[in-house]
Amino acid sequence: MSSSGDPRAVQSSWDAGDMGCGELVIELRARMRELAPGAVLRLVARDPGAVEDIPAWCGLTGHALVDAAHPVYLIRRKEN
Repeated sequence: MSSSGDPRAVQSSWDAGDMGCGELVIELRARMRELAPGAVLRLVARDPGAVEDIPAWCGLTGHALVDAAHPVYLIRRKEN
Protein backbone atom coordinates (compact mmCIF):
# COMPACT_ATOMS: atom_id res chain seq x y z
CA MET A 1 0.00 0.00 0.00
CA SER A 2 1.25 3.39 -0.93
CA SER A 3 1.95 6.17 1.51
CA SER A 4 2.63 8.77 -1.17
CA GLY A 5 0.97 12.16 -1.25
CA ASP A 6 -1.59 10.93 -3.78
CA PRO A 7 -5.04 11.50 -2.20
CA ARG A 8 -6.23 8.37 -3.99
CA ALA A 9 -3.47 6.17 -2.51
CA VAL A 10 -5.14 3.25 -0.77
CA GLN A 11 -4.11 2.26 2.76
CA SER A 12 -6.69 -0.50 3.27
CA SER A 13 -9.04 -2.64 1.18
CA TRP A 14 -12.26 -4.47 1.98
CA ASP A 15 -14.42 -6.64 -0.26
CA ALA A 16 -17.92 -6.50 1.25
CA GLY A 17 -19.35 -8.72 -1.49
CA ASP A 18 -23.16 -8.60 -1.65
CA MET A 19 -23.56 -7.39 1.96
CA GLY A 20 -26.71 -5.27 2.31
CA CYS A 21 -26.93 -1.70 3.58
CA GLY A 22 -27.49 -2.29 7.31
CA GLU A 23 -24.64 -4.73 7.76
CA LEU A 24 -22.45 -2.84 5.32
CA VAL A 25 -22.56 0.52 7.08
CA ILE A 26 -22.02 -1.01 10.53
CA GLU A 27 -18.92 -2.86 9.35
CA LEU A 28 -17.78 0.12 7.28
CA ARG A 29 -17.97 2.35 10.35
CA ALA A 30 -15.76 -0.05 12.31
CA ARG A 31 -13.23 -0.32 9.48
CA MET A 32 -13.02 3.46 9.03
CA ARG A 33 -12.33 3.87 12.77
CA GLU A 34 -9.29 1.61 12.41
CA LEU A 35 -7.74 3.89 9.78
CA ALA A 36 -5.59 6.93 10.47
CA PRO A 37 -7.18 10.30 9.66
CA GLY A 38 -6.81 11.00 5.94
CA ALA A 39 -6.25 7.33 5.04
CA VAL A 40 -8.14 5.87 2.08
CA LEU A 41 -10.19 2.66 2.13
CA ARG A 42 -10.88 0.81 -1.12
CA LEU A 43 -14.33 -0.74 -0.74
CA VAL A 44 -15.86 -3.28 -3.09
CA ALA A 45 -19.64 -3.40 -2.51
CA ARG A 46 -21.68 -5.32 -5.07
CA ASP A 47 -25.10 -4.70 -3.51
CA PRO A 48 -27.14 -2.65 -6.03
CA GLY A 49 -28.15 -0.25 -3.25
CA ALA A 50 -24.52 0.69 -2.61
CA VAL A 51 -24.70 3.19 -5.49
CA GLU A 52 -26.94 5.37 -3.30
CA ASP A 53 -26.02 4.09 0.17
CA ILE A 54 -22.26 4.73 0.11
CA PRO A 55 -22.42 8.40 -1.00
CA ALA A 56 -25.24 9.04 1.50
CA TRP A 57 -23.27 7.41 4.33
CA CYS A 58 -20.20 9.48 3.49
CA GLY A 59 -22.30 12.64 3.53
CA LEU A 60 -23.75 11.78 6.93
CA THR A 61 -20.44 10.80 8.53
CA GLY A 62 -18.09 13.41 7.05
CA HIS A 63 -15.83 10.89 5.32
CA ALA A 64 -14.93 11.86 1.74
CA LEU A 65 -16.01 9.76 -1.22
CA VAL A 66 -12.87 10.10 -3.37
CA ASP A 67 -14.09 7.95 -6.25
CA ALA A 68 -17.13 5.83 -7.04
CA ALA A 69 -17.34 3.39 -9.95
CA HIS A 70 -19.72 0.70 -8.75
CA PRO A 71 -18.78 -1.72 -7.27
CA VAL A 72 -15.52 0.03 -6.26
CA TYR A 73 -15.53 3.01 -3.89
CA LEU A 74 -12.57 4.96 -2.48
CA ILE A 75 -13.36 6.59 0.85
CA ARG A 76 -11.00 8.94 2.71
CA ARG A 77 -11.32 8.95 6.49
CA LYS A 78 -12.20 12.33 7.95
CA GLU A 79 -9.48 14.20 9.79
CA ASN A 80 -11.01 14.12 13.27
